[in-house]
Amino acid sequence: MPPRSEQHSGLVHAQALTGSERRAASRSRGRDIAEIATAYGLILLVIWTPRPAQRLLWWVAATAVIVMTCISFDGLRAMGLRRENFLRSLWIVGVALALALGAVLISGRLHALRRLGGPAWLLENYWAYAIWAAVQQFLLQCFFLLRLQRLIGSPKIAAVAAAGIFALAHVPSPILVTVTLIWGTAACLLFVRYRNLYPLAIAHAILGIALAIAIPGPVDHNMRVGLGYLTYNPHRHYGHAQRWSRSSQP
Repeated sequence: MPPRSEQHSGLVHAQALTGSERRAASRSRGRDIAEIATAYGLILLVIWTPRPAQRLLWWVAATAVIVMTCISFDGLRAMGLRRENFLRSLWIVGVALALALGAVLISGRLHALRRLGGPAWLLENYWAYAIWAAVQQFLLQCFFLLRLQRLIGSPKIAAVAAAGIFALAHVPSPILVTVTLIWGTAACLLFVRYRNLYPLAIAHAILGIALAIAIPGPVDHNMRVGLGYLTYNPHRHYGHAQRWSRSSQP
């Protein structure tokens, strides 16, 4: 055994090191909290601000998220922007396709289905929504989930928390709040398991397009949220081709 003086010196050094690590962890936690609050506050501000100010705020929010992501860069692997586990998690896309097909068939039986075209028609009308779906998935997993996981510690609890704030951003639409809570929880848990964003982004796009096609505009207010949901006018917002842009962008 080392002499008592050496033990005491080692203990003091360990305590000092622990205190330093705690201060570093505290700074990191403080930054994570600040980034979550800033990004989410700007997102809610965009959702609940009328035009034309909404357009300016949209760019402010996008710029802020990009800057914070670059400053607190977690790495491509941690953010799921990698090839590993892509094929292993590709079954998620298959499940999304099956659910989308089921929703379309049910809507058709209920005579609520919008008129459909071929693959070229879908690409022409929904390519922009597919990009927006990927952006939402990036925000959910790469921005909010990673920070909440560091703050909370438990991946499962962090997944539920991230899904909760994701769903709240879709208030007051009861359909989208419910769907995004379920999908957000599942997507976050799958991200924790596979750590690959690409299948989740593809699945999000498939499910979102299926909802846009299967649910009549007057029912879900053309997938609008926030102030746009409350000010929706079914006699004015009837354009099928502009469905995604009227609901998802400022």
